[in-house]
Amino acid sequence: MVDLRQQVPEGRYGRTAGRSGRATGRDGSAEARTDRRLKITGGVLGVLLLALVGWIGVSYVSGQDVSGELIKWKVVSDSAVEVHLEVRKDAGVEGVCTLRTRAENGSEVGRKDAEFPTGTSRVDKVITVRTTARATSAELVGCQTR
Repeated sequence: MVDLRQQVPEGRYGRTAGRSGRATGRDGSAEARTDRRLKITGGVLGVLLLALVGWIGVSYVSGQDVSGELIKWKVVSDSAVEVHLEVRKDAGVEGVCTLRTRAENGSEVGRKDAEFPTGTSRVDKVITVRTTARATSAELVGCQTR
């Protein structure tokens, strides 16, 4: 019988897999150690990346001094919308929240900056936003310190 397997020149095509399935070089250990180092380095870099993403997320959430939540809204006329807003902030911080109303076609028909003075940390307030046309929605754009 004729052996149809071809022998390739040793070292010409890079690493080959030894009996254990690991990459081996001529001495059988140098490339395996390199692979192990690469796996360890990749694992360490992966853990560091996850830690960085977690740290950025925590610092972003804890860095917001004023946060608000739109509880409900009601169209009271063709030119006004009442918005019930709940704001949480540090007692010594003055904040402002921006509200926006939109018409049925999506265009903005009203906008108002609601100010919240220092003194209390949680404020429930109903705010009237004047509109240029009948609104069909209201939204909280965002809150920030003043």
